[in-house]
Amino acid sequence: MLDRITAPDSLLVALPQAALLLDTADDRIVTMNDEAAQLFGIDPEDPPRFSALLGKALPDFVVFVEEIDHRGTGWTRGVAMRDGAGEPLKLEISGRPVPDQTGLLVLTFLDLDALDRRTRLAEASDLQRAGLTEWKRAESFFAELERQNQLILNAAGEGIYGVNAEGKTTFVNRAAQEMLGWTTEDLLGRDIHSMIHHHHLSGEIYPSHDCPIYRSFRFEQVNRIENEVFWRKDGKPIQVEYVSTPIYDQKVLAGAVVIFRDITERKESERKLREAMEQVADLRDRLEQENAYLQEQITSERAHHDIIGSSPSIRQVLAKIDLVAQTEATVLISGETGTGKALVATAIHNESPRRRRPLIHFKCSSVSPDAIEAELFGQMRGAFQGALRDKPGKLELAHGGTLFLDDVEELPLDQQGRLLNALQTREVTRLGDTRARHIDIRVIAASTTNLERAVSAGQMRDDLYLALNVFPILCHPLRERHEDIPELTAHMLDMACKRLNRRKPIITEGVMQRLLAYSWPGNVRELRNVIERAAIVSQSGKLIVEIGESRPEALSSNPNVKTEAEIQQEIRANLIACLKDTHGRVSGPGGAAELLGVPTTTFYSRLKKHRIGPADWQG
Repeated sequence: MLDRITAPDSLLVALPQAALLLDTADDRIVTMNDEAAQLFGIDPEDPPRFSALLGKALPDFVVFVEEIDHRGTGWTRGVAMRDGAGEPLKLEISGRPVPDQTGLLVLTFLDLDALDRRTRLAEASDLQRAGLTEWKRAESFFAELERQNQLILNAAGEGIYGVNAEGKTTFVNRAAQEMLGWTTEDLLGRDIHSMIHHHHLSGEIYPSHDCPIYRSFRFEQVNRIENEVFWRKDGKPIQVEYVSTPIYDQKVLAGAVVIFRDITERKESERKLREAMEQVADLRDRLEQENAYLQEQITSERAHHDIIGSSPSIRQVLAKIDLVAQTEATVLISGETGTGKALVATAIHNESPRRRRPLIHFKCSSVSPDAIEAELFGQMRGAFQGALRDKPGKLELAHGGTLFLDDVEELPLDQQGRLLNALQTREVTRLGDTRARHIDIRVIAASTTNLERAVSAGQMRDDLYLALNVFPILCHPLRERHEDIPELTAHMLDMACKRLNRRKPIITEGVMQRLLAYSWPGNVRELRNVIERAAIVSQSGKLIVEIGESRPEALSSNPNVKTEAEIQQEIRANLIACLKDTHGRVSGPGGAAELLGVPTTTFYSRLKKHRIGPADWQG
């Protein structure tokens, strides 16, 4: 019997699957390999009866054995076997008879449960291998997509950066790095507001919760801002406009993306353009004012006169004009009212290098003290009630030309100081403005009073007087240069007749003698008025003049009633008498104002009204 099973036993050991040799005649397991012993959980040295492993499946196994006998081989999954412990096994059984050995079968067993486990593991392994391949492919795809997106972001001319819902930087494109001077290493993962958006341009702290970008990633707002600043790494600000837009991940707010551009150069260009437009507007206003002023000057009678006369005093004035005209020196012209101070100023300007620019005449006594500041220095719209538009002052209008300050002693003291500052700094600031404008002017001043006495009386600043009195010119009154009266008379009569469209009458010797004998308290201006009136009334071909005949006769014969002219003459005489008693001193104890019992300003006002000068009380 041992020889019968030697060959099958060695065969069983060589088989990779569980196998045993069954003697069907004795229901005995002759031998088995280790795989079979492990599968059934039995001792190979002392195996049980094979039928014990079949249990209720014995009939099914008998049918299987018959199939093997009939066909010479067979396999089945319909035999439900058990292991040595009685646990069911799900097996596929294959069998074939041992050649030349009756009743011996070689049975092999395939554990279907183990096969299922191995199949699942194999499938899982295949799936894993396929998943890794797909993951690598997906990783490559997204890496390429990210690379392309990064290329697009870096190619954009605008700065672009992203923040998460906590305000931390998630990405920064190349343009943003170049504009801000920060690198991705500086910014990624950090609070970008505290690095580039922490202060306003004014230096005021910019809290993050007030920032529109904050509102984008916290409150889902799209914000477009046109004028803010970001701060570069070197601490310099750049003006930017930006759009901040919330971004979402699976419909959940994840942060915001900010697209910005540097508009510093554009803002600077806009500022320069705005300043240029303001300068153009200022120039237009100044030209309009100059044009209106020049038109007014053209229609003025003064524009039709030159300095007429050949007396020593006139020759001296002309010589001084020749000396000073080509210089930039400040000129102070003094003289009584009507002596031609404005003509001297015009002659100096017309002979100067500034003659192509305007001569701006500002008569200080013709403007109320409240309006002098706006008239002289200019105004901005809204600077005071009634200031409806921007307007350059006389100082600006005279830029490049000459400013003629007539009756300069009438300037209020506070405006005298401001005028002096403007002349010294060559800058003027309009009323209601903060911007100083450069001015290039020459100043000619004129006064009807003794300015040294005005300084002593506290009416004029000493420093302004010294600044104006660089080159003094005295215009003598007409009573001191009677030899000029014939020439002046002929000139004025010719001008008046042309203007009035009258035939020029003859100046007789008698008329000329009367003109020469008169004292002319009103000087050349009074002479001009007399000649013009004479041109109107002279109808016989001879000049008829009326000198000292303009006083109306008294309307009442009552000697106790005085006319207004007589009252005014008495007031004038009384003022002169006061000045003679006080030797010209007006203010202070024992001054003329105290003698009359009136304020000093009232006394000066009356002197001006009655045209009283030093010559009246010094004679």
